[in-house]
Amino acid sequence: MNKKSIFGLVFIALIAFCWWDYESHGVKQTSKVTNVGSTALQPLSESAAAGFLKKNPVINLIVQGGGSGTGLSQVQNGTVEIGSSDVYAESKKGINAKKLTDHIVAISAIVPIVNKKLNIKNLTTNQLRDIFLGTITNWKQVGGPDLEITIINRASGSGTRAAFQELILKGKEPLKAQEQDSNGSVKQIVKATPGAISYVSTSYIDNSIKTLTIDGIDASSKNVETNKYKLWSYEHMYTQKNASAAAVKFIEYIQSKEVQNTLVKRAHYISIYDMKVVRDINGVVRKK
Repeated sequence: MNKKSIFGLVFIALIAFCWWDYESHGVKQTSKVTNVGSTALQPLSESAAAGFLKKNPVINLIVQGGGSGTGLSQVQNGTVEIGSSDVYAESKKGINAKKLTDHIVAISAIVPIVNKKLNIKNLTTNQLRDIFLGTITNWKQVGGPDLEITIINRASGSGTRAAFQELILKGKEPLKAQEQDSNGSVKQIVKATPGAISYVSTSYIDNSIKTLTIDGIDASSKNVETNKYKLWSYEHMYTQKNASAAAVKFIEYIQSKEVQNTLVKRAHYISIYDMKVVRDINGVVRKK
C-alpha cells in the first residue's frame, strides 16, 4: 500500500471519528437552538451564549425576547427549542404544562423605578399597590411633589407583570394605562417622563432611572435569597419533554456552577444555588 492510500485511510478514519463524537454526545453539526421569551432573562441568555458557543461551535444558537407568554406558546407549539418565562407554565392560560419540562436557571428581583428627578426613595407595599390600582394618583399623597403619577404597565403577556400582579397587587388587574412589552422600553419611557413609575428586572437597572425600596428594603441579593425582599421571580427555561440534546446542553451550561457564580451574578441575577428559600406555584414560601 502506497503512502497516498495510507494517508487517505487515515483521513477517512479521522472524519468518521469526529462524526461518531458528535453523534455520541447527541449534538450534530447542524444543531440549532432558538431561545425565545422573557425579556427579564434575555440579558443572561445573551451573555451566556458567547461562552457556550466557544465550547460548542457546532451549535447554532439564537436568543430573542418577546415576553414570557410568547416563549411558552412557541415552545409548546414546537416553534422554538427553549421558551423562557418569569412565571410557571401552569399559570398561563392555553399552556399545557404537563407537556413541558421546567428548568429553573436563575432568580430575578423586580424593582419599582421612577424618573430620576422625582424626590421619592421608598414606598410601602400598600402605597405601591394603591398607585397601580389607581387609588393614589399624585406623588404628594406619598410625600413627593405635587405631580400627577404616570403609570407605565407591562403588556398582558409579560411574566414580569404576572409576578408583580401576584406579589404586589394580590392578583388584581392594574389601572389601565400605557403598556410596554419589554423591560428595556419601560426603562426608556420612565427615564423620559417626569412623574412616571413602573417596574423592571434588576438586570436592566442603571443610573438613568431611580430605583425605589419597598417597605425600606432594597433588592440586594442577600435580601432576595432570604425572601426579606419579596418581589422576585424564578427565571424558567421550558423545553418539550423530548428536548434536543443541544437545547439541554445550553440549559445545563447556564445552570453550571461556573456560570452561576460568574455571569449570573455579574448580570444582577441571583444564583439558584444561593437561595435559602423556595416558592411554589401557589406562592407559598418555605426554607430549603
